Amino acid sequence: MPYPPVVAPVVALVAWSLVVMAWMYALRFPAMRRKGISLKGRVGSKTGALDGVVEDHVQWKAHNYNHLMEQPTLFYAICFALVVLGGGSTWINVALAWGYVAFRVAHSLVQATVNVVLWRFYLFLGGSFCLLGLTVHAAIQVLDAGIW
Repeated sequence: MPYPPVVAPVVALVAWSLVVMAWMYALRFPAMRRKGISLKGRVGSKTGALDGVVEDHVQWKAHNYNHLMEQPTLFYAICFALVVLGGGSTWINVALAWGYVAFRVAHSLVQATVNVVLWRFYLFLGGSFCLLGLTVHAAIQVLDAGIW
């Protein structure tokens, strides 16, 4: 069964999120060990509890992983809405979806390595514009279908 091409960027972003998660844990557990922090007995701690305790460059990966669990949820929802509405195969929506993924990956790489906030902001803004375009296209399809 052929699937709309807009599904591929969704799978790619989930895969990227898992890569960032593995990267985070690969650095975080050794950093915690260096600081004498054990997972035993620590109940209810949040990611931010390690800020200022382990090295900043280690925490950058954790912060980025959290970011990948935030706005991208809207991306997943709108892509699947486009699939349901029949807009998951149009070239513009596929291009916007891949653009969103590219901006999120670039944002991750900047945040996890050099963490220049202005660069991150521009990359976040670029991805947000892609997300806006996808949302406008889905809204147009909803209006055309008379669903609203």
